[in-house]
Amino acid sequence: MIHSMTGYAARTQTTAHGTLNLELRAVNNRYLDILLRLPDDFRPLEPVIREQITQQLNRGKIECRLSFTPLASTDNPQQLNTGLLQKLQDLDRSVKSTLPEAQSLSVADILNWPGMLGSSNVPIAGLHETIMTLLQQTLQEFQAARAREGEKLKAILLERAAQMRQQLSITSPRIPNLIAAFEEKLRTRLQEALDNSDDDRIRQEITFFAAKIDIDEELSRLNTHLDEVERILNTGGAVGKRLDFLMQELNREANTVGSKSADIEISKIAMAMKVLIEQMREQVQNIE
Repeated sequence: MIHSMTGYAARTQTTAHGTLNLELRAVNNRYLDILLRLPDDFRPLEPVIREQITQQLNRGKIECRLSFTPLASTDNPQQLNTGLLQKLQDLDRSVKSTLPEAQSLSVADILNWPGMLGSSNVPIAGLHETIMTLLQQTLQEFQAARAREGEKLKAILLERAAQMRQQLSITSPRIPNLIAAFEEKLRTRLQEALDNSDDDRIRQEITFFAAKIDIDEELSRLNTHLDEVERILNTGGAVGKRLDFLMQELNREANTVGSKSADIEISKIAMAMKVLIEQMREQVQNIE
């Protein structure tokens, strides 16, 4: 199965101590880059969360955001850290003595200040299994979303490959007649230039220039590369890097076809193929 590198999933789990919310989002990236955003109390879980994500994802810039909202408790209400509150007040006065126009901290700023509220006494260790289960569920949804997007990308790439094959099918039959016409035209000009005096020289020049405009080998390689693109897409897996390499090879051959062409129609076909290759390359950048 082909997976897109972009995706999003979120799940919420209510426990006896509060509500856990976990979000996964991803965008394109050359390698796997995981950014974890966890509450301070949950930092000890970072290695195991990172490991679980790494086991299932291969590429992409992944953001994992975990939040926890504790249940309100009348038995054990959180208390303001009065010492820290006093320090913030002193700092506020000090700043305003130097910068009178500076804004004071809001109530929300103060309440969200690290350490301002006392320990919530939430048993983080007891939530470990719940968080891991929540992570696995979110990863499943996340991968399913990326797989759906990947199937769309696969269909687009196969369609573009089919369009390239159509262009190649138009080009190949033109080559023998094109070379024959070019040889005849060149023969006439050389005979006029050499005054019909050197048949060997004429044959050598014709052979040389005919070889320069013969693109049969490039067309064969284009077909071979398209075979490989289709094979990789149908095999699935983490194929983005291989497809990206093949896009470079396809572009190289299309450029050569355009540069060697002695026919305006083939030049147009080469340009059309380059447009298709560029469209494919843009989609490949989204594939894991």
